[in-house]
Amino acid sequence: MIFTKTTLQDVYLIEMAPHGDNRGYFARSFCMKEFAAHDLETSYPQHNTGFSVKAGTVRGMHFQVDPHYEVKVVRALWGAVYDVIVDMRPHSSTYLKWEGFELSFENKRQLYVPRGFAHGYQTLVDNAAVNYLCSAMYVPDSNGGYRHDDPAFGIKWPLPLSEISEKDKAWPDFVAPEKSGARSMPVRF
Repeated sequence: MIFTKTTLQDVYLIEMAPHGDNRGYFARSFCMKEFAAHDLETSYPQHNTGFSVKAGTVRGMHFQVDPHYEVKVVRALWGAVYDVIVDMRPHSSTYLKWEGFELSFENKRQLYVPRGFAHGYQTLVDNAAVNYLCSAMYVPDSNGGYRHDDPAFGIKWPLPLSEISEKDKAWPDFVAPEKSGARSMPVRF
């Protein structure tokens, strides 16, 4: 596996190193020893799969709040997505910055999303499937989010929006925690 730091603090793009022959290939998508060697989370008690029918579908921007923060490792099982994360950690050198990554079945890339990031993605093709390794169990009362088009972030999505859930349309605009009594991501990580 190849671990490459991104422009966002503590975020890695992870590439599988496939061993191929005339049948196809075999590759590790997770290795506890290699993740630990990079000081990354090694426990993922929940694995999730998301499937979207239509290209242009957006899911996000999601996170869980204290005490259920989660690290995610995201990859495309089928098709391709534009995966976006926003650093919501006030103490971080990349606070409120975002970056997008193309994850596809073909490029075999995975994205390591640390605690304290809002996360979402847009499908680039019809019939795309995404897999998440999650370091914490999903807790509905700890779920939070911001809109995909929040002006505080200025995310540039590659395709016009085709589908989005009513819940994702209704997330609030980001307001700095010290200016808001609203539910936002806490500052402790």
